[in-house]
Amino acid sequence: MNLLDIVRRQPKPEPWREGDNIPWHEPEFSRRMLNEHLTQAHDAASRRFPLIDKHVAWIHEVLLLGRPARILDLGCGPGLYANRLARLGHTCTGVDFSPASIQYAQATAQAENLACTFIEQDIRQADYGSGYDLAMLIFGEFNVFSQADADLILDKLHQALRPDGLLLLEPHTFTAVWRIGLEAARWSAAEQGLFCDRPHLYLTENHWDPAGQIATCRYYTIDALTGQVSRYAQSLQAYTNEQYQASLARRGFGEIAFFAGLSGTVEAGQEDFMAITARKQEKGNGDG
Repeated sequence: MNLLDIVRRQPKPEPWREGDNIPWHEPEFSRRMLNEHLTQAHDAASRRFPLIDKHVAWIHEVLLLGRPARILDLGCGPGLYANRLARLGHTCTGVDFSPASIQYAQATAQAENLACTFIEQDIRQADYGSGYDLAMLIFGEFNVFSQADADLILDKLHQALRPDGLLLLEPHTFTAVWRIGLEAARWSAAEQGLFCDRPHLYLTENHWDPAGQIATCRYYTIDALTGQVSRYAQSLQAYTNEQYQASLARRGFGEIAFFAGLSGTVEAGQEDFMAITARKQEKGNGDG
């Protein structure tokens, strides 16, 4: 791409058509993103460790009642939740598309002899296995998938859970996705950044599709030395609480409960997220 491509871009992007997601699987992007996951300066890529510890305690004590469990962690990143849960006696499987994150998670688990297995794969395509007591998809990852892909993932999660197993989602609120779609365009200059190791200009613009309830974010980097333009895009599907509940019920989940956050309460700086738990039911028994 070049600057003319930016000038002549389609004003309103088609969701999920300009890029399925930001490039988690690209080795260099993955390496840079791992640094963002591990920094204790912000909660943007992963939460800072004290907040993760608080969430893990709630999962362990409230959802799992302190009992050892088999846990599936989709979009596990560098294993910051899975490895902590394993230290509490759980057996965990993590799936993520980022090679650097999976390598870090595996190295941590091996160094501490933790009962964790990590799989580098797109969660839409991965084989999850079966017999889990708890399956989790947290930090807003549910919303980055189209409704068709989200339904596919929920079907696979239903199959992966043992009878009466528990699903834990931490999606965005409707208002959070709506606000993302309405954010003003902005630009900055940097010597290096998440999308580029070299000096570059960084432009972002967001769009809100009210009919589809979808926010789409475009990210442009312009290499300051070559003028080369790179573009990535990410779409996020918004759901009301009623839509979350109906979607889970259609996929065979019941006993659906909503929480203000991943510790059961509202947390400062985490207001864009909510937590939802749902119990696996055999399809055909009521909600399925």
